Amino acid sequence: ILLSPTHPANAEAAAIQDSLSVDEFLRTGVDGGGNMGVSSQAGKSRPQTGVVFRDGTDVLQGKNGDVSAELLVGTKASPQSVLVSFNAPYKLEKGSVFDVECRDGKTGDGAFLAVTESTNGKSLEELPSSFFLERLFDPTGRFSFYGPPTDVKVKKSTLLDNGERRMLQLTFSNLSQSTNAEIPRNAVVVATIPKGTSNALMIVASSNSSRWRKGGGESRAMEIVDSFRAVPAPKSSMKLRVKDRSNGASIDF
Repeated sequence: ILLSPTHPANAEAAAIQDSLSVDEFLRTGVDGGGNMGVSSQAGKSRPQTGVVFRDGTDVLQGKNGDVSAELLVGTKASPQSVLVSFNAPYKLEKGSVFDVECRDGKTGDGAFLAVTESTNGKSLEELPSSFFLERLFDPTGRFSFYGPPTDVKVKKSTLLDNGERRMLQLTFSNLSQSTNAEIPRNAVVVATIPKGTSNALMIVASSNSSRWRKGGGESRAMEIVDSFRAVPAPKSSMKLRVKDRSNGASIDF
């Protein structure tokens, strides 16, 4: 499957994304304005991954690499809480431009979570591959800091665990801002729709194509996505509220 580049849904947001070099950022976490510290992040738009945190919760990573978070899916009228977890050998990233993401600062290899739009009652098997990729390769998506990636191909799509999970294996290229060279990259995506919800939650693990083939990138990515779990949170009488990450206040979902 070959996907054509998507068109900006929000020109202003896309323009903001153009200010960050995707090649440099994916490799080192550093753009032309400095490292990804607080001062460097100021004024940059966070990539749209679809991730919404429940108010009063934080993303956590244990010493063994286990990452956990509580996310909200659904609609404002009917929000649902989901517990997500995975294990990664990379450091959990902090800061305003990250949602749930672990990265190797030296190589750019990493993994992050994303949430799709509503599945409208369709199963993982019934959804086209493009449905999952829209979130990732949109001009404001995680892989689109410097324009939409090119040559996006789905190499393989597989249903796992009796249809409870779906795996997509991808290749694509990012354009280097400094050299205009296309940097090939490999990624694996695993998606699941938690019981009783209508959004697919995804984990995406990727690396530079050369490390994918010869540097252990593929095996590490497969271990990460295999550890991914997303299940409905236990019922609670407490109101579900979105964690507002703009000014620290909470708002109704």
